[in-house]
Amino acid sequence: MPVFSYKGRNARGELVQGTLEAGDSGAIADQLFNTGITPVEIKSGAAAVAAGRGIAAAIAARFAEKITLTDLMLFCRQMYTLIRSGVPMLRALGGLRESATNPALGRVIHDLQINLDAGRELSAGMRRHTAVFSPFVVNMVRVGEMTGRLEEIFLRLAEHLEFENEMRGRIKTALRYPLLVVGVMAAALAIVNVFVIPAFAQIYDGFGAKLPLLTRVLIGFSEFTVQYGWLIVAAAIAGWMAFRTWIRAPAGRYRWDRFKLRIPIAGKIVLKATLARFARSFALTLKSGVPLVQSLTVVAAVVENDFVGQRIEQMRDGVERGESIARTAATAGVFTPVVLQMVAVGDETGQLDEMLAEVAQMYERDVEYDLKNLSTQIEPILIIALAALVLILALGVLMPIWGLGKAALGAK
Repeated sequence: MPVFSYKGRNARGELVQGTLEAGDSGAIADQLFNTGITPVEIKSGAAAVAAGRGIAAAIAARFAEKITLTDLMLFCRQMYTLIRSGVPMLRALGGLRESATNPALGRVIHDLQINLDAGRELSAGMRRHTAVFSPFVVNMVRVGEMTGRLEEIFLRLAEHLEFENEMRGRIKTALRYPLLVVGVMAAALAIVNVFVIPAFAQIYDGFGAKLPLLTRVLIGFSEFTVQYGWLIVAAAIAGWMAFRTWIRAPAGRYRWDRFKLRIPIAGKIVLKATLARFARSFALTLKSGVPLVQSLTVVAAVVENDFVGQRIEQMRDGVERGESIARTAATAGVFTPVVLQMVAVGDETGQLDEMLAEVAQMYERDVEYDLKNLSTQIEPILIIALAALVLILALGVLMPIWGLGKAALGAK
């Protein structure tokens, strides 16, 4: 029987990992949920990979069409519309499977149909596809099934996923111009080092004059680039792979997420986006009737920042000990005074979900404004960097020519 490795979080939110034997990843997910563990990642072992698929299949799976956040958002929106219209669940899934433009999503919906037809709940079928449906989505659907408010849950999930999709789109749009400028600067620097400076170096050698220090440094760097360019590229690739491996580890991910909050300019945007995600998801779970402790456990897994997530888990531990949510939020050390004040008011008035929804809207507007002005804030830095680069190259290349010209005039 295939062996699967898994990572998950127990009822206290602690990370647990190990291996289990089962027929497929869905059976592994069911076993974990039955033992009180929410799976985060399930991977097949080496034996299962070797026996189940060859290299060609692995390559095909790597480049297969993925289920995007937009696909999941449309799925939730369509499920809300169909359930509200009184369409039976099996018929609703069948219609969505036939109209799905993404074949991967169609296969997932078909599996949900099979599980539903076998008498399982929709949330149980979703648990079999941890790569598509996050624990947050699964738990929310489970709450909707238990409370009879599945229609409302799918509407809120669609709005939540729409916010996430818009946020990611805005970030990509804001970073497009700075990344383009940095890419052009890197390409120009490579061309100058490989082609321009060596040509000038040959001219200087013909004169036999002593070159300025800056020019010698540029020529030396150019010669190193030409001779060991492959080594530079290999080191860059190795460094990137090492970085990716490091941030996949829990300790590395925690430190990287903490560092992101301290990056100049971008750090405050990351913090505001994280707080908006926290407030919106927390408000959504509370409005849906999820208990406070369980809500904090779910929210800690969806803020997409391990540093903030661990602080939220500390809040959950404090609430379990009988402390107020306002006190635990204050001791977490990651929330702004505005968030703390709104949480305190919501805790006192019993309207915590409404206060959190207002916090989410406020930070969403702030993030949108900051992203629109991100290029304006980064532009002076890019201009200064570009000017410094041009100045260094110009002085290094032209100073010897200027010196030779003065010497020639003096000789006359």
